[in-house]
Amino acid sequence: MHDTSFTAAVREPKTGLIFRKGCGSAAPKGRLLLLHGVGSNEANLASLAASLPEELEVILLRGPLQVGPQGFAWYQVNFTSNGPSFNQEQAEAARQQLQHFIEALPTLPTVIAGFSQGGIMSASLGVTEPELVAGFAILSGRMLRELDPRIASADRLQSINAFIAHGHQDNVLPVAWAKEADDWLTRIGVAHETHLYDMAHEIVAEELADFSKWLTNTLPLSK
Repeated sequence: MHDTSFTAAVREPKTGLIFRKGCGSAAPKGRLLLLHGVGSNEANLASLAASLPEELEVILLRGPLQVGPQGFAWYQVNFTSNGPSFNQEQAEAARQQLQHFIEALPTLPTVIAGFSQGGIMSASLGVTEPELVAGFAILSGRMLRELDPRIASADRLQSINAFIAHGHQDNVLPVAWAKEADDWLTRIGVAHETHLYDMAHEIVAEELADFSKWLTNTLPLSK
């Protein structure tokens, strides 16, 4: 998707979520929802589209919680000596908003992916509503342990695929979170691949190449 221009930001009427849409093809074969991290906004991930397959419709979503002039989040979080402490009610409300947002879209094979907190939300949606997506990607994120009672049954999870990418030098969400997510997905039977890179809390070209390859295999892009 080499010259994607995105629409102006619009509000989805049912959920109130603001998004921008771009597509490198007149007849997309699949859809990618991209979710940003804390304190960022939907435009932050627009540049990723240039590295991704042209047959994708890409939707950039803005978190519902404003935390700065141009900064948004999916829920409030504080980093403590015991790890991240977060607002569970906001996280659950955001998960439900994402579910309803996807349900309101025209049917198209869909992957949900995000960076940091956006990756956390992608996993939260994927493991609880696997019928809505073909797969999900956690880019420098984690899985919320509090999700455990909401996770779909093993037979429902058979249809989805996941992608985990993390940096060995991540000082925001240490690489142990990626290993925990990897173990958890293995335990609940979600097919996935995990990639660790020589990077900090960021996205690098090698990761994007691996992610693009995974997308092509997860969505019907190569057929």
